[in-house]
Amino acid sequence: MQIKVKLNYSRIAPRKVRQVADMIRGKGSEQAQNILEFTVRKPVVPILKLLNSALATAKHEFQIEATNLYISKIIVDEGPKLKRFRPVSRGSAHPLWKRTSHITLILDEIDPTAKKKTARSKGKTKGESSFAKATADKKEESIEAIETKPVQENGEISKEEDFQKKKPAYNTFERRDFKKKKGQNVLNKMFRRKSI
Repeated sequence: MQIKVKLNYSRIAPRKVRQVADMIRGKGSEQAQNILEFTVRKPVVPILKLLNSALATAKHEFQIEATNLYISKIIVDEGPKLKRFRPVSRGSAHPLWKRTSHITLILDEIDPTAKKKTARSKGKTKGESSFAKATADKKEESIEAIETKPVQENGEISKEEDFQKKKPAYNTFERRDFKKKKGQNVLNKMFRRKSI
């Protein structure tokens, strides 16, 4: 059973994060935690948080102990760069790229165990929530409404009748009375001008 966790847009350059990621790749989860706790580098903090989050997910969702897990993959991808400029001599500017990184951590089991259903999925199958029931009822009603279409006696709707029903009524065009609005047009033109 693989447990995958991801941290996006970490404000540390990927080169620096990869140096820490290489130290724990392939190690057991407890050994990786010990390495990270005693390493003095800036990227250690987000990676340790990510590892702890993955271990908590494994224990809570899949009932897998931390001793039975190891880091099978840790991938550090480059995120978007934030472009900034630093003022230098003679009124010029030097560009600065503040790089971000996406960290993906995948834990895998050392000794594979039988797949267990999660506690959340069990709860949903036994007793569905009222919201889930309401949405299911609405879907059924909408399906019934789609299925009940007007049908002629012979069983089919002719294309002309169907087109006539969908066709908008163009005969309702009202004629404008231009004599009444003639004075309004002059006022509108006068106030529309930028200079009088």
